[in-house]
Amino acid sequence: MEERLRRKKNKILHAKTGSAKPMKVTFNKFDFSNSYIWFEFYNAPLENDVSLICDTFRSWHIVGRLGGCNSMNMQLSQSTFEKRPNYDAIQGANVTPATFYNIGDFEIQDNLARVWVDIGTTEPLLLDTLINALTQISSDYVGIKQLVFGGSEFENWKENLTSEYAGYSVHKI
Repeated sequence: MEERLRRKKNKILHAKTGSAKPMKVTFNKFDFSNSYIWFEFYNAPLENDVSLICDTFRSWHIVGRLGGCNSMNMQLSQSTFEKRPNYDAIQGANVTPATFYNIGDFEIQDNLARVWVDIGTTEPLLLDTLINALTQISSDYVGIKQLVFGGSEFENWKENLTSEYAGYSVHKI
């Protein structure tokens, strides 16, 4: 067993490569039905970092699409666990649905990135879930300097830059 752990140590344990500084989160005219989420990284993200972020967005979209982040149906998080928890399926079925509609590709220009979202309904729990995941990714893997929700423009983003040679790339979510 010790030999197997020694051989697989690098796959099991990893050094933190993210940032000890917390990422700044701001909202700039965020529209739940049509907005960009902007990233500024401390450094240009590596391929593994991009893959992790895309997987995170993909997972977030799937959970949101299935109504998993509906704050109107928070029966367990709003109850005490001093007694055995109770979930009322009828109450859960009669809650107004809140589902994630659409998401664009993850676009990167050097140390900046963006993804377009159409969440559809105003559902802050969905945003909290994403921010929590990205906070951990920033700390453990790739330092995210700031995360901005909304706005059609962002600092040095160039709309007409589409060449990989110039530092632009697109990744499917």
